Amino acid sequence: MGHKPQRWGPCLLAVLWIVFLKLPGLSAGATPNKLITGVVASVTDGDTIVIRILQGHKEKVRLIGIDAPECRPNPKAQKDSIRTGDDLRTITEMGRRSTRYVKSIIKPGDHVQIEMDLGERDRYGRLLGYIWLANGKMLNEEMVKGGYASLMTYPPNVKYRDRFERAYREAREAKRGLWGPE
Repeated sequence: MGHKPQRWGPCLLAVLWIVFLKLPGLSAGATPNKLITGVVASVTDGDTIVIRILQGHKEKVRLIGIDAPECRPNPKAQKDSIRTGDDLRTITEMGRRSTRYVKSIIKPGDHVQIEMDLGERDRYGRLLGYIWLANGKMLNEEMVKGGYASLMTYPPNVKYRDRFERAYREAREAKRGLWGPE
């Protein structure tokens, strides 16, 4: 019994090309963003939150492109203290201020979208993402814009680096958040 091959190739290719061009945010040469929908479970600190996804499965999500001060004494807080010349108590107080700022923006139960970049997890197993809020703003950028986070870009996750750099300069110049008077 001979099998007659179907000539789907050209038709399927044309349909996929049309769909690709019509998808929001995509154009020839662009790569689709991997988006995960979730609900905020809790805020860990100024750059890490816990999101409930997939039937209640929880993921720690590290905000890509930013770095907030530590809110508890730990090895990173000690390194930051040495690097900046601020004492450990000052570093952790700035971390608590940063955490309060995140909590003023998002609350447990808020629906968010997690946009992935090229690298999906950090060395601690946390999901790496840009967090999009229901109002269309990006939490990562809001933290920098408010003056409660610095820049921390690690390739290959550099998609919004320029946006973050502009927000950082603006916050420093305006003396917002941690850059302002205590």
